[in-house]
Amino acid sequence: MTDPEDARWLSMTIDLAVENVEAGGGPFAALLVRDGEVVATGQNRVTRDFDPTAHAEVVAIREAGRALGDFSLAGLTLYASCEPCPMCLAASLWARVDRIVYAADRDDAADGGFDDREFYELFARDRATWGIPVVSARTEAASRPFAAWLERVDRVRY
Repeated sequence: MTDPEDARWLSMTIDLAVENVEAGGGPFAALLVRDGEVVATGQNRVTRDFDPTAHAEVVAIREAGRALGDFSLAGLTLYASCEPCPMCLAASLWARVDRIVYAADRDDAADGGFDDREFYELFARDRATWGIPVVSARTEAASRPFAAWLERVDRVRY
C-alpha cells in the first residue's frame, strides 16, 4: 500500500511526465521534496536539449542543487514517475538524497520502448562482454589530480 503523501507526490510526477509527452518530450518526470515542499522538479529533456544525461531525475537534482546552493541533497526525497535508470540512481546516490520513491518500473519503461533493463543487466556482466570497450590506460601521472586535491587544505569534501 502506498503512503498517502507518497501517492500525492507520485501523482504530481505522473502529471508532469504526461505534460512533457504532450510538449514533445519523454515520458519521465521527477520531484525533490523536503518537509512537504517541492524543492525542484525535472522533466526529461534529452531530445529537447540534445543531452543524453538530461533525464528527469538529473534535471531535478541539478535544479535542487542550484536552489539550495549545495551539492548535498540530504534531507530530500526524490519522487520519480518511473524507476530511475542506473545513471539516475547513481546521481541520486551522489546527491545523497534520503529516499527514492517511484511509480512505474523498468518493465513498464520497456513496454514503452525504454529498455533500462538492458543497462541493469549490462552492469551485472563482466566488462569484457560489453559491446563498448572500457579500457584502463593508466599512465605514470594518473594519480596526480588526486595528489593535487589532497594537498589543498581548502578543498570542499564531498
